[in-house]
Amino acid sequence: MDSILSKISQAVINGDATVTRELTQTALKEGVAPSAILREALALAMDEVGRRMEAGDYFLPEVLLSARAMKTASEILKPLLIQGKAEGSLGRVVIGTVEGDVHDIGKNIVAMMLEGAGFEVIDLGINVPSKQFLNKVQETKADILAMSALLTTTMGKMEEVIKDLKAAGCRKDIIVMVGGAPVNQEFASKIGADGFAPDAGGAARLARKLAKERVKSQNN
Repeated sequence: MDSILSKISQAVINGDATVTRELTQTALKEGVAPSAILREALALAMDEVGRRMEAGDYFLPEVLLSARAMKTASEILKPLLIQGKAEGSLGRVVIGTVEGDVHDIGKNIVAMMLEGAGFEVIDLGINVPSKQFLNKVQETKADILAMSALLTTTMGKMEEVIKDLKAAGCRKDIIVMVGGAPVNQEFASKIGADGFAPDAGGAARLARKLAKERVKSQNN
């Protein structure tokens, strides 16, 4: 079992979607649990891709190829996982680019990395108004809200969303993460976000860390 999982992981790292798909199907036929493939192959692979990107060994083309390979596997696994919070899932994430901003490449990569890390991702796309974020968070009972902004003129929309979450009485129920080229930790702290990451790999690792800390605190 370990061998097939490591092969899937390596295929994702190599960005080979065809091999990833074939190995995932083989693993399922051999009786490997879908949650094990998600957690022990796809998540580990995307962690490695994130590390290579941070180290300057991987660039956008390589990351996109790996994300595409991961997506081919996750699409096979999704129907096999339990509806809602699937076994092995770390939680549900609502993600989108804030109102007034139509940039989505970075946001799309983060969404794929989060899926690879073991989250269920609901992508609202670009130019998302605060009310839409709020409604989707309440509707889906999301665990994490991830917002992106690529323009300094739209960064303020992130704070607006957080204020709306507070006004609706649901801020304490959700982890808020922010990111994008003009965003930094100082800004994230100022607006009351729970976390900031400078890149997609960091965002996936931060989301896993925050989600696990939240579960731990709820169980204490």
